[in-house]
Amino acid sequence: MLAKAFSVSINGIEAFPVEVEVNAGNGDTAIVIVGLPDAAVKESRDRVTTAISNSGYQFMLGRTTINLAPADVKKEGPSFDLPIAIGLLAATEQIDCPKIDDYMMVGELALNGGVRPVKGVLAMALRARAERKIGVLVPAENAPEAAVVAGIKVYPIRNLREAAAFLEGELNIPPAQVDIAKIFDEPALDLADFAEVKGQESVKRALEVAAAGGHNVLLIGPPGTGKSMLAKRLGTILPPLTLEEALETTKIHSIAGQLAAGQALVTRRPFRSPHHTVSDAGLLGGGINPAPGEISLAHHGVLFLDELPEFKRNVLETMRQPLEEGSVTISRAAGTMTFPSQFMLVAAMNPTPDGKMPAESRSSPREIQNYLGRISGPLLDRIDIHVEVPAVKFREMVSQQNGESSADIRARVIAARNVQLKRLAGRPRMTSNARMGSRELKQHCVLDDTTMELLKYAMTDMNLSARAYDRILKVARTIADLAASETIQSDHISEAIQYRSLDRQLWS
Repeated sequence: MLAKAFSVSINGIEAFPVEVEVNAGNGDTAIVIVGLPDAAVKESRDRVTTAISNSGYQFMLGRTTINLAPADVKKEGPSFDLPIAIGLLAATEQIDCPKIDDYMMVGELALNGGVRPVKGVLAMALRARAERKIGVLVPAENAPEAAVVAGIKVYPIRNLREAAAFLEGELNIPPAQVDIAKIFDEPALDLADFAEVKGQESVKRALEVAAAGGHNVLLIGPPGTGKSMLAKRLGTILPPLTLEEALETTKIHSIAGQLAAGQALVTRRPFRSPHHTVSDAGLLGGGINPAPGEISLAHHGVLFLDELPEFKRNVLETMRQPLEEGSVTISRAAGTMTFPSQFMLVAAMNPTPDGKMPAESRSSPREIQNYLGRISGPLLDRIDIHVEVPAVKFREMVSQQNGESSADIRARVIAARNVQLKRLAGRPRMTSNARMGSRELKQHCVLDDTTMELLKYAMTDMNLSARAYDRILKVARTIADLAASETIQSDHISEAIQYRSLDRQLWS
């Protein structure tokens, strides 16, 4: 007999529907799975047959053919265990599921028939809704994640017998529900705050400008000046994630297996800090079965690269396209996948190999140039703000007075971002000044004659590139937004130019 169940598979960060066709016939006992299954899918036959027996059902002898359609797209992972098992029980007439076409199902089976969690359930629930299914059957641990999708019922399944009884209409399972507003209102677990950072007011100002406009930042200073401490507190002044951003971020983390058990949504902007030994596949994504890399896991958040010159130059160069386009495309023989990567790059480095500023360093000029030369000019041009992090003075370290809190800084950042969202309305991917294109620059970054002359002098004197010119305009626009100014003034341009001067002092 022929039976059919519906499931979902992942390609990149998007899901596509899969029909699980099961035909149980006569002949020598064998189970054949076709439709480009990977090793994990092929192993399903052993998990499924054992789970069926241990759940009180019978495994019928004969030749069983399982087809995963469409047959020309590779299927990966153990998420097809549950639909294959349901299809086998239906094909051998051990269960009667007249409404099986109304549901999609995913789940890995344990040998005792239990249903284990799988990756990418949020994307699967979104696809089920797009396919106009009534509901989805998912592992109980994945139910909160899938339940954030409105317009579709999510049924938490704990074992195979429970799934079969539900599909036969013998068991009523209440759909999982989550309170999205309550999830967003949960307080952050970390207690990091800019108020704890002694001194470094100029650096805090630069990070405020970066957060307000979504700009990339390079922190340059000797060891022990607080570069990492400042970078790790950047997330506390960034605007909160919108529901759309949270869903997109959660999809990526779910597919990568980064969600905690029972976690419904990623509600805090990600902060990723890979080690400098990371490979290009680890940073961009890839592998035999391409998975999101660090830049995609940092989507809508911060990617922090500490000790920037220690990263392999070829690895750093691979970031140039994602920094410009906000996405990364990975091509393999099996196909092409695109992962979103709209992140803020925050990098930190010492100015010389021994950590001192060039005037105080014992390293030779050649050693310093070789050290700095590990970072290419094109990559530097894509970093909007370069700021020196000086050593903290003793009187600042022992001062009992706290600096401005993250909450106060964040309020100004949110106000500036709201101005940008209103200005860039109608352009979904342009959520901040850093994402403006040439057309938006001409429209929103108009300079008067005096300000233009100042910028012209800086460009000539500092020998800046055309890309740096655009970056200065974007940063100046953000500074004007923080000052609630409709036009860019000379002092806004001056501050923006200041954030491009340090790299020219070091790399010239």
